[in-house]
Amino acid sequence: MFPADLKYTKDHEWVKPAADGTAVVGITHYAQDALGDVVFVDLPEAGASFGAGEEFGTVESVKTVSELNMPTAGEVIEVNAALADHPEAVNEDPYGKGWMVKIKLDGALAGDLLDAAAYEALVSAESH
Repeated sequence: MFPADLKYTKDHEWVKPAADGTAVVGITHYAQDALGDVVFVDLPEAGASFGAGEEFGTVESVKTVSELNMPTAGEVIEVNAALADHPEAVNEDPYGKGWMVKIKLDGALAGDLLDAAAYEALVSAESH
């Protein structure tokens, strides 16, 4: 149900590390489903640095505004500018076109990230 090549936070963000020391960050299918129709995404500028767990933006839906928390420490090197005009990509393709930011990792991935099986167990527990 959740892509196995990603790592997850308990706050429903995902991170996909690459071999070159960068990683892509977004929110999970579970998170976008809970939010409902996404109408606006507020993301930082490239060059901004965040520690693991720090707020790096917000997602606004018809229901609520939700904070985005950085899954692991890093510097934003690219922002998904397409979300400014097409925030619905977060709903339609949260692991693809709906990605939020690309970061240059500041060292290793945060140690408290979950693998797909652990995240699935968390979601299963939350939805009961």
